[in-house]
Amino acid sequence: MAEQAAFDYTETPPPGGATATSKEPQMMIARALAIACLACAAALPAAAAEIVYYADLSGAAESPPNASPGTGWTRVTIDFDAVTMRVEASFADLLGVTTVAHIHCCTASPDSGTAGVATQTPTFGGFPIGVTSGSYDNTFDMTQASSYNAAFITANGGTVDGAFSALTMGMAGSMAYMNIHTDLFGAGEIRGFLHAVPEPETYALMLLGLAAVGAAARRRPGRSG
Repeated sequence: MAEQAAFDYTETPPPGGATATSKEPQMMIARALAIACLACAAALPAAAAEIVYYADLSGAAESPPNASPGTGWTRVTIDFDAVTMRVEASFADLLGVTTVAHIHCCTASPDSGTAGVATQTPTFGGFPIGVTSGSYDNTFDMTQASSYNAAFITANGGTVDGAFSALTMGMAGSMAYMNIHTDLFGAGEIRGFLHAVPEPETYALMLLGLAAVGAAARRRPGRSG
């Protein structure tokens, strides 16, 4: 019996109408994914310096839930280079008037339970008080003890570095929440757990990776027969 010729199917299709195996598209897809991963890795140092967290606020998210028609949102931006925390918030239709607002951390499990106040007390500086609707935007220097609840610092090694690490880890684990308290709901009228928001650059890299995979699949050579 004549010995069959061996072909490298990873580069060119075999001659004589032979059918290529599935190794070629698999290899091309693997190469495309590797390129996409390298692009993501190159972008990580810039993206990692700043992380944005977001939460929708509602009475249903309180523990226990309440029937408040109040709604709101918050966006928290952690800048690890500057060691700052920007807190933006907007709220409306509260039943009570605002008394204090904080970020609480860290619950025993993600997206559930309650925890003590982690941030500035008695309330965020400049937060609108005595109203049923409003907005807020302030940036805190997280190297300063005044940006935290003193009890939170004590519970995390007695230093602001320990407190900052605990707070950011709690946010990353979905174990920190924004809470707006009112005169009718002392424990909080609306709250929401913070979750990381992918940056536009992250979406762009993901799309580039998917596009590369799709292009590799479309470049499969046609079968002759």
